[in-house]
Amino acid sequence: MLFKIIATVIYLAVLSFLAYSGFKGTKNASDYLVGGRQIHPIIMALSYGATFISTSAIVGFGGNAGLFGMSLLWLTFLNIFVGVFIAFVVFGKRTRKMGHNLDAHTFPELMGLRFRSKFIQGFSSILIFLVMPIYTAAVLKGGVEFMATTFNLSYDVTLFFLILILAVFVSVGGMKGVMYGDAFQAVIMFVGMAALVLVVYIKLGGIVSANEKLTALASNASAMDQMAGKTPAGFQGWTSMPAFNSPLWWTVVSSIVMGVGIGVLAQPQLVVRFMTVKSNRELNRAVVSGGVFILFMTGAAFAVGALSNVLFYEKYGQLSVTFAGKADRIIPSLITEFMPSWFSTIFMLALLAAALSTLTSLFHAIGTSFGRDFFEKTLGWKKNSVIVTRLGVVIAILITAVLAFVAERVEETDGVIVMGTSIFFGLCGAAFLPTYVGALYFKSLSRKAAISSVVTGAFVNLFWVFFIQAKSAKLLLLCNAIFGKDNLLIGTGIEKLTMVDSIVIALPVSVIVIVVVGLLTRKQADHAHVDACFSGIK
Repeated sequence: MLFKIIATVIYLAVLSFLAYSGFKGTKNASDYLVGGRQIHPIIMALSYGATFISTSAIVGFGGNAGLFGMSLLWLTFLNIFVGVFIAFVVFGKRTRKMGHNLDAHTFPELMGLRFRSKFIQGFSSILIFLVMPIYTAAVLKGGVEFMATTFNLSYDVTLFFLILILAVFVSVGGMKGVMYGDAFQAVIMFVGMAALVLVVYIKLGGIVSANEKLTALASNASAMDQMAGKTPAGFQGWTSMPAFNSPLWWTVVSSIVMGVGIGVLAQPQLVVRFMTVKSNRELNRAVVSGGVFILFMTGAAFAVGALSNVLFYEKYGQLSVTFAGKADRIIPSLITEFMPSWFSTIFMLALLAAALSTLTSLFHAIGTSFGRDFFEKTLGWKKNSVIVTRLGVVIAILITAVLAFVAERVEETDGVIVMGTSIFFGLCGAAFLPTYVGALYFKSLSRKAAISSVVTGAFVNLFWVFFIQAKSAKLLLLCNAIFGKDNLLIGTGIEKLTMVDSIVIALPVSVIVIVVVGLLTRKQADHAHVDACFSGIK
């Protein structure tokens, strides 16, 4: 325990130094919001990756891999191909240049200035401020779960100290402090996850032996009995895809793979990182390092999560979810039961790094939405915008703490980390992605088309999450409070639609709206302004 305490103190000391460095280097709003647009490409890539990969991916999605198997590796493919390659090459370069042309400092500001719409900036900022805490709470819960297990503390005590640390780091350091800390933490995360997957495969006799054992486990009657009731219908083993069109297939493909894999393109806290570098050359240099980082983070987490079943079954005759009690505790239980104490310290720091790196970036995004986008740009209150932004960070932290506190006390919380992540990623995809694409690639797209798409995508997505999608509607309770049932499709004969994730419905609707309204209003584009936006963009 003493070693863990010393290692944690050293880790926090380094983070404190980096936050202080960011504070000393923050001279104006540009420094606080986008790091003065002078961030090194490696720092940017590591910060992007560390923000992208959180305890949600490692604890939440890794734990779900223990339930659903290696089918989640399709999300790793989308994370790399869409979340890194497409994001950096197709979106990143134009975002960087347009952000410079417009002197934009946040994602809502970029959209608002591109379409000369205070409504888009204000509406987007409110949406981020109100809904992003659901995702931050999911990330925070994952970090608290592991830290509490590691230090043998109560959930509430661990939550309090983690929130206190976050409040200091992100409100003081600004974007520079956040990104310096992200890069440092990304290195710790990479070492921790690489070591974890290596140790697990060694314990199971190598890659081939481990995967063969996992495949064989699906034919074990006792193991399959334990899975009864743990996963939706359609489970065919941990190394096989779920049966097509089954409830589990829809959960894996629509909620996990598509919801997160596509929604990543319009994440405000990730998009703003493209505006922190000074040229496209920096973005090109960041693609490889970003892709390798994501591969090790998500690929290792999903493989280890699935393989944990073999370890637990060989030692205890139980599957990982049976032993741990719920999916969100599979990875912490694996570390506690099978890894040496020195390794648990390394991995504890890796998970703490994953939590803090993502949370600081999320809180920074929420704070800037509150201060810069809503108060300064939408309402026109220009006094002390950085102070107001820091106040927004503190408010966001308090809201997140309350949500994480409540989430631990809700009876059906298994998978809440994955669900919270999927909800926010899906919302960003439906509300922002069509307009984001239009802003970067379609000069004739009108303000009305952009507004219509953002509003429609947001409301259709939220309606589906709160009133139709079975698991989220049941957990969020609003549908039951208003209509007296868990979702609106109960008893209609089309209950199967409740398995479909919101992004599958809301994103196509948002695309249709922006195309139709765009065609009807294409002559309303402000060509002089648009030409200025696209200056230097090929």
